[in-house]
Amino acid sequence: MKLWAGRFSKEIDPKTNDFNSSISFDSRMYREDIEGSIAHAEMIGACGIIEAQEAQAIIAGLQEILSDLDSGKLVIDPNAEDIHTFIEGELTLRLGQTGKRLHTARSRNDQVAVDIRLYLKKEIVSLQAQVKELIEVLCRKAKEYAFAVMPGYTHLQRAQPITFGHHLMAYAEMFLRDLGRLQDAYRRTDSMPLGSGALATTTYPIDRTITARLLGFGSICQNSLDGVSDRDFCMELASALSILMVHLSRFSEEIIMWCSWEFKFVELDDAFSTGSSIMPQKKNPDIAELVRGKSGRVFGDLMTLLTVMKGIALAYNKDMQEDKEAVFDAVDTVKMCLTAFTPMIDTMKVLPENMRKAAAKGFINATDCADYLVKKGLPFRDAYKATGTLVALCIEKGTTLEELPLDEYRRICDVFDEGVYDAISLENCVSGRKVLGGPAGENVQAQSERVLRLVQEMK
Repeated sequence: MKLWAGRFSKEIDPKTNDFNSSISFDSRMYREDIEGSIAHAEMIGACGIIEAQEAQAIIAGLQEILSDLDSGKLVIDPNAEDIHTFIEGELTLRLGQTGKRLHTARSRNDQVAVDIRLYLKKEIVSLQAQVKELIEVLCRKAKEYAFAVMPGYTHLQRAQPITFGHHLMAYAEMFLRDLGRLQDAYRRTDSMPLGSGALATTTYPIDRTITARLLGFGSICQNSLDGVSDRDFCMELASALSILMVHLSRFSEEIIMWCSWEFKFVELDDAFSTGSSIMPQKKNPDIAELVRGKSGRVFGDLMTLLTVMKGIALAYNKDMQEDKEAVFDAVDTVKMCLTAFTPMIDTMKVLPENMRKAAAKGFINATDCADYLVKKGLPFRDAYKATGTLVALCIEKGTTLEELPLDEYRRICDVFDEGVYDAISLENCVSGRKVLGGPAGENVQAQSERVLRLVQEMK
């Protein structure tokens, strides 16, 4: 059955029907389509647009269809044009003329708009729960390794000493922002378009506040043209998910490096690694590599949505059918990545001894050496030059600042005394950075507790 039959004198070409059909991907919204239809039926019954008993029969019929779909007793027909056609057709088969009254004062345009909003609201809540779980894992691990010294990097060169906990909390902050973006996306998705009709509402005396209340929407779309043609919420969600994937991809890149023998800062659990078909010694960080690779897929979904929507005049156009595959794929991909990524982080073995050894190399305490001279009264630029000379001397002699004898220090600058060795101790270099946002162990622990508290307060 085609909902638009009557105007056409012959059947649609089978190949055109396949091209036009959306049942293969919008069938996942069967529950939301039925929820929307139940609310619509209740509303038009309450408003006297159809008889109350007819509304109740429609509601009972829809509930029965939902139960049959959930149980597998009823199977969605892959030849149906879309999920809306299938459910209305099934309802008409069961109720006859009464079933045909469901679509009174409604269009497929506002029907599909409410379906996708209902569906994405649930998916956003699910995504938020997964991101929260990841943040909680990071906060727990950061607290555990709040005092584990490691080299911090710029340009992938050892720069200054930090702690592993501090590094993890940088990602916790990123994912906290992702949670905020998902909250924003939810708020703008939580507006009900049903009642917008095809584009110009309806002459029937409907009450949109009833359907909004029944469906749990926080607001109602205020312009009918916008109500059916708005897909900003899809683009916004895909954008938020793309940024989230940027963060997961960056983190994955570091995990991949940290797992290598060149770093060996962490070791992934066997459950989250794979081997080689030819090299028996290999333990590959495939989960992290896949997450890094799948980021491009989510970015592509965002570009699809932006490109589809950029040239569409108001109101609904068939191009907009392309919104679902893209946004569904973005949601599915991110959920899949988080499902694998979070336990990978939770179970990975941290090797703080290796981090400490790496931190001891690379002269990452050179800034602290210069600061030591500044605190003795030397201008920073002079202190910087003296320390740079010391680093060059250490490289020439194959030693480190910690091992360089005091007389060598004094030969470069007579301000140095025994206190320099305390100043350049890696542990002291880190613990002295107590400025808000700094890597001192107490700071990391406090930051972890703060982020956990914020996550728990988020709805």
